[in-house]
Amino acid sequence: MSKGAELSQKYIALGDLQAFCARAMVRAGLSPADAATCAQVLTTIDSWGIHTHGTRQIRGLMKNVANGRIDPKATPSVLGEGPAWALVSGNRAMPMVTSCQAMELAMAKAKASGIGYVGVRHSNHFAAAGYYAVMAAEKDMIGLAMTNVDPWMTVPGGRGPVLGTNPIAYAVPAGEERPVFLDIATSTVAVTKILAAKALGKPVPEGWLVDEDGLPTTDPSNYPEKGALLPMAGHKGYGLAVLVEVLCAVMTGAAVMHEVKCWLHDIPEPAEEGHAFIAIDVGAIMPIAQFKACMDCMIRDIRNAPKAKGAERIYLPGEMEWERREAALKQDVRLPDYVTVNLYGLAEDFGLVEELTSLFH
Repeated sequence: MSKGAELSQKYIALGDLQAFCARAMVRAGLSPADAATCAQVLTTIDSWGIHTHGTRQIRGLMKNVANGRIDPKATPSVLGEGPAWALVSGNRAMPMVTSCQAMELAMAKAKASGIGYVGVRHSNHFAAAGYYAVMAAEKDMIGLAMTNVDPWMTVPGGRGPVLGTNPIAYAVPAGEERPVFLDIATSTVAVTKILAAKALGKPVPEGWLVDEDGLPTTDPSNYPEKGALLPMAGHKGYGLAVLVEVLCAVMTGAAVMHEVKCWLHDIPEPAEEGHAFIAIDVGAIMPIAQFKACMDCMIRDIRNAPKAKGAERIYLPGEMEWERREAALKQDVRLPDYVTVNLYGLAEDFGLVEELTSLFH
């Protein structure tokens, strides 16, 4: 049995996980400061329970470093700016570093002008968009974050992949209540769920996938070589994906649609993803205390709405994630098997297996 399998049901302290991930990335060539930023982003995402986009992604990103698709010594630069906007080149730096700096800049623009937009080009996979949206909410601003990715999704009437799953996230501050936040792909389902069904030889539900002729199918056996994901809610998800493509790629000069290269592939070409970050300074428009009080009332009205038969609770967007994080901070975090195995692969790559083993309990 592998170490990952042995430890899959054990716990690790969030701080220990963060420190281990930072050390591994330093060994891969990142500066301590950049490694710390990336580790903070990815362990926070794990603490929310969004494990597909947390620390499991570090090994793949470090492979991008090793093959030159990411430059661990690069720093982002501002290509142009105005009072309420800026265009940033990631310069193929670590995408979490670029994204954190871009959202910080968007918030600075919002503080000066009420709203700020920052577009990014020459970047790579930035993990979960929700992290960057929440950065703004923590500063009493409304935050939006999004990215385009390589095409996996078809469009109504189309055949084969046309657009990426193009995730979009928002976060809104509240008063006594937790911030409201949502982080979604614009496809019906994540690619990983279809690949998991394929590995198990199981069909997928109707509405997830089309075949090579663009016709609905429940058979994932030929995916991703043939076929494509469907957008969520038909034309609605499609329309949102186009918006993300415009704000992240057309507006920024990043790669558009099929020009984007998959960050998971072992190829020399950089991913060239584009991102967009928007911050709205609530306090510039209305008193922040009034806004937060109104948000609290809205949140409680939704939570206390009449429940469907058999329903025990109504959750606000992001409420499950906040509760998972609180539990992770108090009781440590239990990682799924696939995350643990991936972390052991990372540890083996950089001679840290003994250290990682000591951190689980």
